[in-house]
Amino acid sequence: MYLNQHEIQSLLNKSFDNFVDFIRTLPDHRFTASPYGKWSAGQQLHHLIKAARPVSTAMSYPRFMLHYFGAAKQPSRPYEAVVTQYQLLLAKGAKSTKAYQPGVVYLPQRPVLVQDFIKQKNKLEKCLLSWSENELDKYRLPHPLLGKITIREMLYFTAYHNQHHLQRLKDHELQSHTWENQLQQLIF
Repeated sequence: MYLNQHEIQSLLNKSFDNFVDFIRTLPDHRFTASPYGKWSAGQQLHHLIKAARPVSTAMSYPRFMLHYFGAAKQPSRPYEAVVTQYQLLLAKGAKSTKAYQPGVVYLPQRPVLVQDFIKQKNKLEKCLLSWSENELDKYRLPHPLLGKITIREMLYFTAYHNQHHLQRLKDHELQSHTWENQLQQLIF
């Protein structure tokens, strides 16, 4: 499905807000714990900030600076096509590049990271308002896994990326509850 500017804004808001809402419900130890050798919730939040920041920053640049990445030669793909391509890359073993990998996240960083994530959402929202529908399809940005994609496709990716990591966190929480219950039964 091809999403217009208003629909993209709605999708972005939902993806950012849902992630923040979930992060805020986590107990402190679940925010910093790294289950099964995976990133903790705090690290996933840090990763999402690192992924959103270059998009919001690039969208705030004067348009002529984005010519560096070339103009799109074809229209933006639908949301589902971007998501499918990303899922296929993940299924083939693609991982986050070093620049987007989070460091260790400590509990006192939680409110700062949440605020920074919300700041990225607000910056994207403000920037998006200054872009026309045609410009979203004309300009491109480089993505470390997807290659050069249109601004519209990058916004699709950003929204999906948030949703993808939220689902991973929810899956980890379900597994951890089972693990914690089993551990409690062994101890008590």
